[in-house]
Amino acid sequence: MYEALLSLHSYLAYIVLAVLFFAVANALMGWFGNKLFTPQKDFRLSLYALILSHIMLVVGLILFFSSPNGFQAIKEFGMGGLNAPSRLLAVEHPFINIIAIVLITIGWSRHKKFMEGNKKFKSIAVFYGLGLILFLSRIPWGQWLN
Repeated sequence: MYEALLSLHSYLAYIVLAVLFFAVANALMGWFGNKLFTPQKDFRLSLYALILSHIMLVVGLILFFSSPNGFQAIKEFGMGGLNAPSRLLAVEHPFINIIAIVLITIGWSRHKKFMEGNKKFKSIAVFYGLGLILFLSRIPWGQWLN
């Protein structure tokens, strides 16, 4: 069960990063190009990025509480007993990614309050972009690419 969830979380990460990248790129092009915010493309792309990131959060939280590298490692060794790779998986990765998802959610909520397409695109570009940067900063690249 744990291995299946870990694989799901890893494959979801590829999908979330790709969709989030496209949502940020689309928002930047719309913002700087003064385009209209369309429900068929812009709204749906941003919504899919939001939904997929929340699904990944749920899978990640399940992994955190069932993984030997997550909550169990903190209980067993304490915060001072973790080495750098364990600390990344047990503390930094979940904490920073939760902040990233909060930023994405804020960007989604803010964009709904605006009527002008330029402001909608700006809200999505800024908050989704910050979320994407935070995601990329805390991926355990050494373990993920192997």
